[in-house]
Order: sequence, then structure tokens, then C-alpha cells
Amino acid sequence: MNRITILLAASALTALGGCTTTTATSNPGADAAALHARILTLDTHLDTPLHFAREGWSFADRHDLATDLAQLDIPRMDDGALDGGFFVTYTEQGPLTAEGYAAALAHARARSDLIDRTMVKHADRIGPARTAADARRLNRAGRLIAFKAIENSYPLGDDVSLLVEFHAKGVRMAGPVHSKNNQFADSATDTPRWNGLSPLGKAWVAEMNRLGMVIDASHASDAAFDQLLELSKYPIILSHSSLRSANDHPRNLDEGRLRALAAKNGAMCLSTIFLSEMNLSPARAELFAMYEQIGTMSPAEQADLTRRWRELDKTEQMWDADFEKFIAMVLRAIEVAGPDHICFGADWDGGGGLVGIEDISAQPKITARLKAAGYSDADIAKMWSGNVLRILEAQGRGAAR
Repeated sequence: MNRITILLAASALTALGGCTTTTATSNPGADAAALHARILTLDTHLDTPLHFAREGWSFADRHDLATDLAQLDIPRMDDGALDGGFFVTYTEQGPLTAEGYAAALAHARARSDLIDRTMVKHADRIGPARTAADARRLNRAGRLIAFKAIENSYPLGDDVSLLVEFHAKGVRMAGPVHSKNNQFADSATDTPRWNGLSPLGKAWVAEMNRLGMVIDASHASDAAFDQLLELSKYPIILSHSSLRSANDHPRNLDEGRLRALAAKNGAMCLSTIFLSEMNLSPARAELFAMYEQIGTMSPAEQADLTRRWRELDKTEQMWDADFEKFIAMVLRAIEVAGPDHICFGADWDGGGGLVGIEDISAQPKITARLKAAGYSDADIAKMWSGNVLRILEAQGRGAAR
């Protein structure tokens, strides 16, 4: 259902209470649905560009999880009342060589251009955003919002000035590293090489600050996180991370560092990943490697991959966690950091999704649980977009100075 339908459904639920005026508290489900449809909602890490090049696949069409692996498309953004988010250019980590850098840069340029072409193709529904003001303008006009982000700065090679090019292409958020150490930083899931940031990584921070681009510390090691937080002149973000107290995994952020992030006006966007150990059995690993190449597959090959993936789901889920564990982590993170420092980045189409929150259409359930926990409409609005836009505005003001 689209946003208008959600509002009508909420009104209908209220009407079922009788002819007399009914308070929101007597219809909490309707109240939460109406709130979710009304506020501006953003997700800070959308890996959906992985699907944009697929033969026979359209971002404007509705896709069913039973027959397609994509977790997000425009119709389901309407279902979940997601107003937009940061569409990611992800580059797999490769060798730290001139050849590796060149191949990665070509990939990142092509993926960034693919995002642009896709948004132009569907310009009646979604538009590019580079500032918080752009996001609010698009939202008022009834259009979805497309920010751009970089996951893994590996394509920059040893030339941080290439950030200027991607900034000109509309990128407004970037992370230095992914699952393996690179030329900029240590990864949370690799053996330390730099004990945090490399000298080039520190230059990367300075250039990100100069351009007004938001620094994303998801995937960075603890030491790299500490240095990003210390060196950045402006608040930083974690675009898709979970709490280590929910699952003791190095990819997750500990509560002490979450408090430090909040003390510097940053925000942690809560993810559905690593709330358990990842069940990457040989069968799942094979399928995951194929999934990374789904944009090069024929429709028949895509369908076969989906069939095999869903068949495996019947005997082994990728994550041993569900919506309830996610919500428990969300509520604990808010308790630790406060609602001024929490946001959402579920990692849709990049490994995210759990039983009970399988795709973006489930998003209103989060708002309902936040309302049930007693959080105000204003606080919920901040967590869904206000905190992200505040951080984006802080970078912009700094760059303008």
C-alpha cells in the first residue's frame, strides 16, 4: 500500500472504534501507522543498486521475495512508507596495487553512473538529493529521495583528491573500509595493519571534512573508529551497524563507543545484521558469491539463484535472529545514546533482513514498537531522519565556511 493508503487505513481503524471521538492511545496501531506515514523516513544504507543492472528487472516494479532476492523497490518503499535513503556504491576489496585500484575505480564510476541513470529513468517518483534541504523539498513534492554513498573507499587508490569527483557526482557519505584492511584503515574483521587509520586515511578524513561529506565508520575497526571520531571536525555516522552487547562480534559497536559517538553529536544507524553469527555455510557462501554478480546474470540464472537461496532458507537461515531481537537491540541503543543519536540502516539488499522484518515493507512495525515503548512523535521523527539530516547539515555548513 502507498502512503495515502496507509493514512486511510489508519483512519479506518480509528473509525472502527465507534462514532464518538477516539483518542490515539485507544488505537495505538492506527496511531503508529498514521505517524509513520506522516514523518520523513530515511534508511542510510541501501545496497539495491546491485539490482539496477539486472536484465528484466525494474526498480519501478513490485518484486516478491518468494521469486526475487531484492528487498526494496519503489512499490515496497510505498508499502513501508520509506521516503528514501542513501543508495550505495559498494566495491569489493581487492589488491592494493595500481591494477587493483584502476579496476575498482572503473567499477565505482560505473555503479555511481548506474544509480544516476536509474533515478533519471524513474524521475516521476524519485529525485536526487545532495543536501538536507533537497530531501525536504522532494518530500514536500511527494517524490522519493535518493542520496548517494560509497561503501569502501578502496577505489580512490592513493589519491584522496578523487573524492572531489565523487562529490561532484552527488556522493555525500563515504566509509573508508569494508571487510578487509585497505590503504586507508583497518577493518573490524581483519588483523590490524595500521592500528586504526593509515597516514593516507588521516588525509582522507581531512578531505572528507573539507568537502562536507559525512564520514561513515561502519566496518571500521575499533581503533579506526576512535581515530575517525577524534580527527573529524564534524559529527560522524555509522550507516549500518548493530550493538556489540546484542551479539559480541567485532563488526558491532560497543556501548562505550556509542556513548562517545553521542558525545560528539554523531549517530548510529541500526542494522539487522550481525545480531547473531552469520551462517555462511559452504552452500550459502557459494550463493552469496553468485548474488554479488546478479547484475550480470540472465533472467533464468537469476530465477535459479533465487530458487536455490529460498530452498536453503528452509533448512538454514543466514541469521539466527528475528524482529524481536532487533527491537530489543534498538531499545537498548536508544537507552544508551538517547534518541538524538539513533537512526536506521537495515542493510537492505546487502545481507540484512530477519524473520519478521524480511523487506522494507515491514518498516512501520519499528515505529509501532517505538510508540509502544513510549517514545514521542518528535523523538521518532528524529530517529527516522532528523538526526541524519542534522549531521548532513553540519558537514555542509562546515564546507561552506
